[in-house]
Amino acid sequence: MTVHFVGAGPGASDLITLRGSRLLAAADVIVFAGSLINPDLLTLARPDAALHDSSALALDDIIAILAAAERRGARTVRLHSGDPSLYGAIHEQMRALDRLGIAYDVCPGVSSFSGAAAALRIEYTVPERTQSVVITRLPGRTPTPAGEEAAGFARHGSTMVFFLSTGLLDELASQLVAGGRAPDDPAAIVYKATWPDELTVRCTIATLADSARANGVKATALVVVGPCLDESSTVSRLYADSFSTGLRKGRQ
Repeated sequence: MTVHFVGAGPGASDLITLRGSRLLAAADVIVFAGSLINPDLLTLARPDAALHDSSALALDDIIAILAAAERRGARTVRLHSGDPSLYGAIHEQMRALDRLGIAYDVCPGVSSFSGAAAALRIEYTVPERTQSVVITRLPGRTPTPAGEEAAGFARHGSTMVFFLSTGLLDELASQLVAGGRAPDDPAAIVYKATWPDELTVRCTIATLADSARANGVKATALVVVGPCLDESSTVSRLYADSFSTGLRKGRQ
């Protein structure tokens, strides 16, 4: 059998992919990130499926459950929030399964950074304004590699999306300004993107921390900064009358 790592999506239970929902519905064993995923997703599971909340489990405990399920030929899903490739902590699980010779695959999910853009009604990549997105986090208990400091990334002037940094907003603002961003540059906080209690707060870099405190946001939020939040009009050339493509002749 194969262990399926499945991205649950950013929060709303109907934002899991069709493939993910099919795998979940067929699973004999489900190990899920209970502190992060929408519990409504578990209604997709069979009544007789064995459910294991990984919130209080260490890596060895999780691997032991997956390995035991594999030995008895069970269909197994490891359910992660968002898309597993972003801050999903699946790297160490996959390497452990490699060592045990256990097959696995990954079903991608909708990331919370996509959910945040939807909540803010923005496009991250706006022509002639910003064409790059930096997805990163500030160091906390888990350090970040040298050369990946927020101030360094800020110098590029591109859109930036910060995961796992809501408790460090004073430090984040300081690093962004040190990297050349203006204190009054636009910023936004998105709490629990796509969940029923989603909250969006538009502010500036200088007011990030105060805005989070005023709205009671302490965790489970993304921070967006950059030109994508500038609401002045910019028109894509793609749909301009004069723009020719392989399927359409532009008008002169």
